Amino acid sequence: MKPVEVYGEMLLPPPPMGSPVGTAQQASKQVVQGGEMATRFRKSFKLAPGVKMNLSGGGISWTLGPRGASIGIGKRGTFLNAGIPGSGLSTRFALSGNGSSASRPATRSVGRASPAIKTVNVSLTVGVGDDGVVTFQDENGSPASDALVAAAKKQQGPAIMAQIQAKCDEINGQVAGLGQLHLDTPLPTQKPQYVAASFDIERPKRAAPKVPGFIDQLFKSRRKKIEAENVAAEARYQVACEQWDADKQLFESAEHRKEKLVRQAVAGDPQVMEEFFGEALMDIVWPRETLVSFEVRGNGKGLAFDVDLPEFEDMPTKTASVPQRGYRLSVKEMGQTAVQRLYAEHVHSIAFRLIGEAFGLLPTVQEVSLSGYSQRVDKRTGHVVDQYLLSVVVSRAPWQETNFRALKELDVVEALGRFQLRREMSRSFLFKPVEPF
Repeated sequence: MKPVEVYGEMLLPPPPMGSPVGTAQQASKQVVQGGEMATRFRKSFKLAPGVKMNLSGGGISWTLGPRGASIGIGKRGTFLNAGIPGSGLSTRFALSGNGSSASRPATRSVGRASPAIKTVNVSLTVGVGDDGVVTFQDENGSPASDALVAAAKKQQGPAIMAQIQAKCDEINGQVAGLGQLHLDTPLPTQKPQYVAASFDIERPKRAAPKVPGFIDQLFKSRRKKIEAENVAAEARYQVACEQWDADKQLFESAEHRKEKLVRQAVAGDPQVMEEFFGEALMDIVWPRETLVSFEVRGNGKGLAFDVDLPEFEDMPTKTASVPQRGYRLSVKEMGQTAVQRLYAEHVHSIAFRLIGEAFGLLPTVQEVSLSGYSQRVDKRTGHVVDQYLLSVVVSRAPWQETNFRALKELDVVEALGRFQLRREMSRSFLFKPVEPF
């Protein structure tokens, strides 16, 4: 459900568990170019269009269809019930099932009649697309009949509406989350601390050896077989214990490395600071892939960012709402200015969060500079070039004056204006290129 997208940029993955600090440092040297270390961030998930819900799944049991011809769906399978109203005669035909009763006819008494029961197979899937269109399809992907759709809406209305609301929340969530990265910015006054983790996997237990019974004692071959099984079980136990010991040692080595990494980073070791900070940033959930280069400077007192911002064209352009009546989703295009504002909020939210992470994770850093650029068409040449949209320099003391306990009240677009900021942005949130610090 969460496919990973790989782009052709420099990648610094976190070192494997148990690797020494030197291993990560060597990895970082492979991607250092021009005095800056490139770190690639991945978004944690990708929402796929047309989320589907199978109405016959999950053990839910319900019936579709009018009197005389209905479909029953439940744990035991899917059944077609057919009959002549008022006659006392009916049939039940299994569409699908997991028991023998679903595959053979059955009879029951209804007044004077003993209707035969038959079976057939049906599957119904409800989908809600990115355009808000609700679809009902059978197992072959063909549109379901009007009668079946009507019965589904009548008898499973809440479940279908929940599906529509989920899609609505998904669409709107993509919009809201872009400008809210800064809401989780850490306090700049709290030093990072190592929190010890425990190895929770239990050590393997030796199985009780099999004891030959009376009959086994009479036959040598049977005794030999039981002895061989006991020897094999003991061998498996020893292998499992060796693997458990190795895993525990690897875990403890990784924990020791983490503790050492935090301690040295807090103390201001520039090389360790870069490694620790890069790993911490890659643990953050980013709604769009954001490529970041950074460098610790001034013997651990400064940090500089160079950020390849997401493109304006990647911004979502739709919002959704669920009307009070009808099984439908209303999806509308956002106005151009609203999309431009969303992009501005996203760009500033990224900058604010990165600056905050630097001050929150690296106590020795007293000044952070950040410049963000995007790929845009140069009107003079027609070529796509990197253009800086903003550049800011922030000192720790004024940064700490921000009320981090009320970030929801913050206008993130205006928040960086308190510092040394280079930005040319119109009232309609259009950026002109600037010269970075």
